[in-house]
Amino acid sequence: MEKVTQLDTFRVISERVGRFDVQGKTFLIPEMNRIGGHLLAGVFRGFGINSKVMETYEGLDLGKKFTSGKECFPCVVTLGDILLFMKKEREKLGERFDPENYVYFMPGADGPCRFGMYNKYHRIILDSMPGLDKVKIAALNSDDAYDLAGLIPKEKMQDFRKAAYLSIVVGDILDRLLWRIRPYEKLEGETDKFIAQAMERMTKSFTKHSPKKDFSPVLGDLIEIVKEGKEIIDPKIPRKPLIGVIGEIYVRTHVKSNQDTIRILEKYGAEAINASVGEWINYTTYDQVRLAKIALRLNLKRLRLKEVKESILRYLKHNLSLFYQYMQQRKVYRMVWKYIDIEEDHKIGHLERVLKKNNTYSFEVGTEACLSISSAMELAHQGYNGIVNIFPFTCMPSNLTSSVAKPLMAELNVPYIDVSYDGSFLPGREAALRTFMYQAYQHFKIQGRP
Repeated sequence: MEKVTQLDTFRVISERVGRFDVQGKTFLIPEMNRIGGHLLAGVFRGFGINSKVMETYEGLDLGKKFTSGKECFPCVVTLGDILLFMKKEREKLGERFDPENYVYFMPGADGPCRFGMYNKYHRIILDSMPGLDKVKIAALNSDDAYDLAGLIPKEKMQDFRKAAYLSIVVGDILDRLLWRIRPYEKLEGETDKFIAQAMERMTKSFTKHSPKKDFSPVLGDLIEIVKEGKEIIDPKIPRKPLIGVIGEIYVRTHVKSNQDTIRILEKYGAEAINASVGEWINYTTYDQVRLAKIALRLNLKRLRLKEVKESILRYLKHNLSLFYQYMQQRKVYRMVWKYIDIEEDHKIGHLERVLKKNNTYSFEVGTEACLSISSAMELAHQGYNGIVNIFPFTCMPSNLTSSVAKPLMAELNVPYIDVSYDGSFLPGREAALRTFMYQAYQHFKIQGRP
């Protein structure tokens, strides 16, 4: 038997994890944010790429089978998703099953976070399965603000990126519409049905209109949905305590992984608002602007003219991208605000200034802790009645968040709770959330809400 060396493993990872042309392939997207994932798949289909959002969480036992329990929980969930999908495809297609027809999308992140290693570990597991070594893993990374080079043809890249970003913003708005309506719905369960239908409508709209560069029809469809959604609200129900949800992006967003925490909070009297996916995308672009400015200063001091030019070009590229993202995001939110009051996103630069004010934390450290700590502080100062930090068990950035944010919230007399998940069901978890909501309601009675 041929001996497999460590060098072979590194070579396989470099060759089968990266940027691959996905045209003519079935592009598999893991479900993190349910609505945003389906809208993004709609954008891919609009550009002629057969894209599917995989069934999620049903393969959790498979994910656990090939992990030790020390991995970050989203790694286990997403591994189970891809393994179950491939198992079902093989059973359905039989001899027609060809693993080379599939590209699995698993992006990463730079810095001290295990997210950047998911696709490498998934590669090792897929390579251990007969035939699945042929399944390529498409990986984008936060260190270049998720540049699409190599994934989408160059001539389509700019148009695709604009449509993809809009799909993220619209997905965030549909989520916020859900959380704004459901605590005040006239009939129980009506909001969930409405949002599920809205997701399908907007997915079809993105598929139809994304390549046309004119997003007016997409935004028109969104506004119709917002108008219809507002009618579900019972105006006789008084406003409830406002709870801000922060934490690790996958688990706080993936409803099954966090065991529907927001619904539990609503059960005990909350109106909860989760941090958006768009916030993370804006952060990665903002961070590239920040790093380009640092590089520019250093290169000017050392009189490295070639590097100065490169730093300026990099700064301009990412700054223009950030300007476009903010402009597009603000435009869509303003359209929606004409009909319903949903919460807006924070500007990333403002969040950094919040941290710098009292030297609380630094963007130099990186990770989602930058956003979670600053968001907790900002939401507390805005008058929110409580903060919930949702994260995978043992998550380093979220434990950093807890160590900094928890005492800060205590100083401000704002109720705060950490809720970690690893797939187990703890009998005391709901009791802890119920106790937290009691505290939040007391804060609400004294302070009111923003």
